[in-house]
Amino acid sequence: MEKILAGVAGAAVIAAFVAAVPAAAQDKLEELKAQGFARIAIANEPPFTAVGADGKVSGAAPDVAREVFKRLGVADVVASISEYGAMIPGLQAGRHDAVTAGLFMKPERCAAVAYSEPVLCDAEAFLLKKGNPKGFKSYADIAKDPSGTIGAPGGGTEEKLALEAGVPRERVIVVPDGQSGLKMVQDGRIDVYSLPVLSINDLAKKANDPNMEVVAPVEGAPVYCDGAAFKKGDEALRDAFDVELAKLKESGEFAKIIEPYGFSAQAAMSTTREKLCAAQ
Repeated sequence: MEKILAGVAGAAVIAAFVAAVPAAAQDKLEELKAQGFARIAIANEPPFTAVGADGKVSGAAPDVAREVFKRLGVADVVASISEYGAMIPGLQAGRHDAVTAGLFMKPERCAAVAYSEPVLCDAEAFLLKKGNPKGFKSYADIAKDPSGTIGAPGGGTEEKLALEAGVPRERVIVVPDGQSGLKMVQDGRIDVYSLPVLSINDLAKKANDPNMEVVAPVEGAPVYCDGAAFKKGDEALRDAFDVELAKLKESGEFAKIIEPYGFSAQAAMSTTREKLCAAQ
């Protein structure tokens, strides 16, 4: 694990929200304050999350979490890298206090965890060889090609979208990280590596390989938003988190944190957890 230093109507809503936060939130907050940090699960997928060579964790999601927890009186966060498929089980098992990793809201995930209001929004993208030799513009295109293969993070949205589009399990390759995905495309071991648009663009920019091409957004794929995910039963802590997140959004500090990474604050502020969790 890596340790990291961590309008009028709107104000009325926030004030009412604070008053409504039950004692359980304060109990959990006191616990986190006493231990001096909150444990967060992340991926190593810039610009959502990033881990430097020196072990320092950054990225839009941890930066927002760090600031919110700081405002809640929790001075520090400790981050552990996890595959997407292991994040919710780890949260449920009590290994993390929150997941802040671009874990997009889906009805099934909303049933398993307590999400905050939206933080980061993005669409899907493909990284493939220059010229897009097989003409892949959608997950369905890959499914229709008997030899088409796609790499994606295990347990992530992209893996699920590929399988739902009809790509056979044996042609959906679980890839541990972005650099591995890039290398597999370069070596011809997979045709496509799929991640959110910002993550693929960041990977392509750093690779600086003229033989690579990005297709974005993927046709037919929805736009998703994540939020900080908390364990069921920790809704009071989630609600306290939402209070400070709302203040960040209202003050403009939220935009200052995430927009340098390429995310749109307005996109996150234009929708709600309720809408995203109900989306089919």
